[in-house]
Amino acid sequence: MRLKQIAIITIAAVSLMGSSIVLANDAEALRGKLTNIDNLHAKFQQKVTDVNNKPIQTGNGIFALSYPNKFYWHLTEPDESLIVADGSSLWIYNPFAEEVTVMDVSQAVDASPIALLVHRDEATWSQYNVKQSAKKSDCFDIVPKEAKGSVIAVTVCFNNNQLSAFDLTDEQGNLSQFSLLEQRSVTPTEQSLFHFALPENVDIDDQRLKQIQ
Repeated sequence: MRLKQIAIITIAAVSLMGSSIVLANDAEALRGKLTNIDNLHAKFQQKVTDVNNKPIQTGNGIFALSYPNKFYWHLTEPDESLIVADGSSLWIYNPFAEEVTVMDVSQAVDASPIALLVHRDEATWSQYNVKQSAKKSDCFDIVPKEAKGSVIAVTVCFNNNQLSAFDLTDEQGNLSQFSLLEQRSVTPTEQSLFHFALPENVDIDDQRLKQIQ
């Protein structure tokens, strides 16, 4: 899965946690679970399969989030990569390529229709169907009523009201599954995770400047 796509979806999940929208049935149940999570630190395991269920990629790393709009995503294997959102800017770092991409959080959100879920108005939520999953207990399927982007479905899962997994299906039929392990709260000292320290001697693509221009 591309780093930018991971970043966009994670922003959507973090922003959902503070939503005060009053919706009914399954959507309201999902909102209730997410609003109980102010922050989270966990290890994750990633598995990506194609439309024929053939493995494409596996990986492991560290994941942390804090509402609003802060998260840390460090893929440690097979190839290291880092995504940090500090509340206003999103930093995507590829150590192998020695490249850093930076954009406004709102700019990243606008890059995907699924990320429209960060908007707190009921009109936006009405563009999506939210239903409790028939395949997995304590999971919710989120599907846009009109497919406009690469992500066509998201499934969010819980275990005893703790966020435990989320799956993404793209328009090519690829399924990206993320399982969370050793979940706990972010400690005060770990707040530094949400600050990106720019490495030396890297190429920088600052898309915030392009947005202004």
